[in-house]
Formats: sequence, C-alpha cells, structure tokens
Amino acid sequence: MRALYDKPENLFAVTLIAVKILLASVGNRARRDAFDTLAELYLGRVRGYCDLETAVYRTEEAFLEAMERQQGRVAPLLALLDSRGKLFSSEQLAAWVGEQREAGQQWLVFAVGPADGWSDAARRRARLLLSLGPMTLPHELARVVVSEQIYRAFTILAGHPYHSGH
Repeated sequence: MRALYDKPENLFAVTLIAVKILLASVGNRARRDAFDTLAELYLGRVRGYCDLETAVYRTEEAFLEAMERQQGRVAPLLALLDSRGKLFSSEQLAAWVGEQREAGQQWLVFAVGPADGWSDAARRRARLLLSLGPMTLPHELARVVVSEQIYRAFTILAGHPYHSGH
C-alpha cells in the first residue's frame, strides 16, 4: 500500500479520499489536565490530515446512543480500546486506517471506554477491538497514546518523515 502514497502522480487521488475521526471517551472528565494538553498537541496535528472531533460521554449507553444517531452514507466504524483487543504495530494501524479510508468509510471512531471496561454488548458492536498493550493505562494516558498513534498513522500513509520505522 505504501507505494501508492510514495508516487507523486497518486497524491491527487489520495487527497480525494476523506475520512473523519472521532476520538471519544467515556467517563466524567470535567477537569482539564496536562494529559489533555498532550493529547491536543497530536490531535491538532491530525487535523492537518482529516477532520477530527473529540467528545466525552458520561456513560457507555450515552456513547452508543450517540453513535446510533450519526447520519451518513456509511455508519461510523467503532474501534474500541480494550485490553482484550488486537495489538497493532504503528505500521499495522496505519494500514488499517488506510484500508478503511480507501473502502469509503466516512467515520472512524476511536473510543476509550468506561473505568470498568466495555460491556459485552459494546464489544459486539465494535468492528475493531484495539489494545494499546497488556499494561493497564489510565484513561487520560490512553487518550494521549491513541492520539499520537492516529497522528503517526496518517504520517505513515502520507510518507511523512515523522515515523522513522523504529
């Protein structure tokens, strides 16, 4: 897939394929902290590659109801962060994002779940369960990590030197 993005004559075709990202989290997050500042650093960079929104939902049910109400040609694709999910390298995540974008997926939703984890019902609705690793991370740190990885995925797809491959 990378060869497509490395050829200048294909850049126009690549820019026509648009995807919107929603980074959602479930939980009571009224306060702002240093983690939010770090996450916003990467999210601001992602906005150079695609439309991006963030949202906080008080409960899993509120999040799932909001996803049901989303309008579009294609329903939002849910990628839930879950310790039982798939482990991707940065390159694998980039390839997955690129595949979804090229398949015409309009919305990719990356969601950090509630403190008790996602319910079985939510996991069944997800198209991807994504693990950031076997360690348990605080939600705030998980948001930073996923924000950076989304940015890294777009730089890999664009052939940007941010990702050195190591």
